[in-house]
Amino acid sequence: MAAEKKAKGEKPSTPKGERGAGGRRKGKAAEADSSSPASVVSTTEAVAPRLLEKYKEQVVPAMTRQFKYKNQMQVPRLDKIVVNMGLGAAVANPKIIDTAVEELKAISGQKPVVTRAKKAIANFKLRAGIPIGAMVTIRSVRMWEFFDRLVSIALPRTRDFKGVSRKAFDGKGNYTLGLREQIIFPEINYDKIDAIKGLNISFVTTAKTDEEGRALLQQLGMPFRAN
Repeated sequence: MAAEKKAKGEKPSTPKGERGAGGRRKGKAAEADSSSPASVVSTTEAVAPRLLEKYKEQVVPAMTRQFKYKNQMQVPRLDKIVVNMGLGAAVANPKIIDTAVEELKAISGQKPVVTRAKKAIANFKLRAGIPIGAMVTIRSVRMWEFFDRLVSIALPRTRDFKGVSRKAFDGKGNYTLGLREQIIFPEINYDKIDAIKGLNISFVTTAKTDEEGRALLQQLGMPFRAN
């Protein structure tokens, strides 16, 4: 067949997948190879948060000696951090929710959830289902990084800071810290602030008592007041 086409002056057809002149493949296989992007492999080495390393190397041995634990698995650990921003002003100004979400996203590094009213309260002009705040739950690596930024950078920027309360525990080793201003976090852009907002930060631990929870947070760097 190819000889007949050559005699007639026609070019013989090249079967799909075969290589033509210059060693290049022709057909759909060649088009697929040219369109597929080259794979990118990252050579950056993952670094564990420094506060997590401190917990493993310093906090666990110190608390084992202090509370006479028989097993390292008994040592309390930080489970999660919940950042909540309640906005009563959102009843009259719903747009404040959008800025609160963006600010919490910048602070925590992940997208927060908008909280809504569960029931209507006529005295506060509150209807069930309307947005009244935002919250975000932080775990794993982001949790350790957030705690590190909080105690190392944000809290020292608080006006007239003299330490945090030692009594804000719930009886089960969990601690809640209240902040009056979100601007103590360096991630917040002053030019985009529409209002000063307070927020609550809850540190959920696996401690069974307040004494163990307080010792854990203090070992991690929480600046408790002396009294």
